[in-house]
Amino acid sequence: MSETHNTQPIFVAGAGGYIGGRLVPRLLEAGYRVRALARSPEKLRNRRWGNHPQLEIVRGDILDYPSLLQGLIGCRAAFYLVHSMNPSVDDFSHTDRVAAMNMTKSAAAAMLKQIIYLGGLGEEGSGLSLHLQSRSEVGRLLELGPVPVTTLRAAMIIGSGSAAFEILRYLVDRLPIILTPRWVDTPCQPIGVRNVLHYLIGCLECPETLGQTFDIGQPEILSYHQLMEIYAEEAGLPKRRIIPLPFLTPRLSSYWIHLLTPIPAALARPLTEGLKNPVICHDNRIAELLPQDLFDCRKAIHLALERMKEHFVESSWTDSGPVNPAEWSVRGDPAWAGGKIFTDSRRVIIDAKPADIWPAVASIGGEVGWYYANWLWKLRGMMDRVIGGVGLSRGRRDLQNICPGDALDLWRVIDVQAPKRLLLNAEMKLPGQAVLFFELQPLDDGRTELRQIARFLPRGLLGLAYWYGVTPFHNFVFDGMLRGIAKAAQTKISIGPERFVEEESLSETP
Repeated sequence: MSETHNTQPIFVAGAGGYIGGRLVPRLLEAGYRVRALARSPEKLRNRRWGNHPQLEIVRGDILDYPSLLQGLIGCRAAFYLVHSMNPSVDDFSHTDRVAAMNMTKSAAAAMLKQIIYLGGLGEEGSGLSLHLQSRSEVGRLLELGPVPVTTLRAAMIIGSGSAAFEILRYLVDRLPIILTPRWVDTPCQPIGVRNVLHYLIGCLECPETLGQTFDIGQPEILSYHQLMEIYAEEAGLPKRRIIPLPFLTPRLSSYWIHLLTPIPAALARPLTEGLKNPVICHDNRIAELLPQDLFDCRKAIHLALERMKEHFVESSWTDSGPVNPAEWSVRGDPAWAGGKIFTDSRRVIIDAKPADIWPAVASIGGEVGWYYANWLWKLRGMMDRVIGGVGLSRGRRDLQNICPGDALDLWRVIDVQAPKRLLLNAEMKLPGQAVLFFELQPLDDGRTELRQIARFLPRGLLGLAYWYGVTPFHNFVFDGMLRGIAKAAQTKISIGPERFVEEESLSETP
């Protein structure tokens, strides 16, 4: 890198997403200064690389032109890794269009030297899925401005935590007989996530990539049927029977995927629609410009499974989205304008310091479980999944480390202050809004008061009925959870569990 490259930051839009969460630390390792745009900066600050001296995190939104322009000023190049294909967006094509136009205008105003965009493979035509049409349109909109755009078009990205890989993994893991749409024999040319990152970073120092579009993929062309068979072999599973059904539409497939995998139907549907299109590389020039060891699908799947076994998933499809604090959930004015808030507050006094108890609190959920009545949590997750919720199958990205923005089974992590506080916001289907606090307060005698506080803001009569219906279960589930945390911390409870009335010290905004 030249001295100029060291002094001018590289801008990353989508740093909190699946690819961005892996790209940023690799850029930092390569010696680049990085400026990451984030709607929720605390999500990035709590990553392993969040406090790197070469990293600058700026608050902003790709849909907010002023904040985007402010973030781009002074940067040399920008990675555009955002898209709106998530369950909270009704019209992802329109949102993507607005975001792309904002990027085109702000990049020109900031006088960037290059935009690097990761798009999707797929040939234009009437049969192209809406998702792939949108990815192609974003590329064309970015090219309308004066800043040279480098577009990398990828098919399925194989890596631990990617949405496409999670669909493959859960379907093959759970079903000895897999019913699929006809697209199971559609040709595709996937690529390992490590190979994608090599190409993205390489484009920064390769002038030949300016203003060019490249297809990226591993050399072999295979079908999704073959991918499932390879996965089963690498995972050590018996041979799966795969049966294509002509009447299984993308909509029906998305509901099937919703029930069997962590991927919600709203996200699964555009993904499955895209699988009906052949996605093959026709332009392989980048393999010569930026040579590397391209993993075949078997090796890419093997590496992803190894990461899963090591419980080290750098980033996940669940990472995307802002951290939305529940302002109503903290004590403050006695008359909350949004209505009555129900609270269940319990505590125990534990014969240990907060630092000794915190690892048990921070490990809650996922494979560890909820320390008590896990069968009830599983039943609640199944019920939530059936009615379109997230359920328990998302698990957690890391068994020990926990950061704001992380998905945690039925919850989303809102605030983490180790070893003092953990705040979770419910993402399950509810007739209202719910949060769950864990607070550890040191006592003068060396013991710790562990508080577990559940708050619920009901919506209508159904919300009231829900709270009164689940309250009896709190009496043994929540008490059992507190005992379970103490047991996991290998210490004893000297007082409690018991109900308590919160004092105003808990009214601080997270």
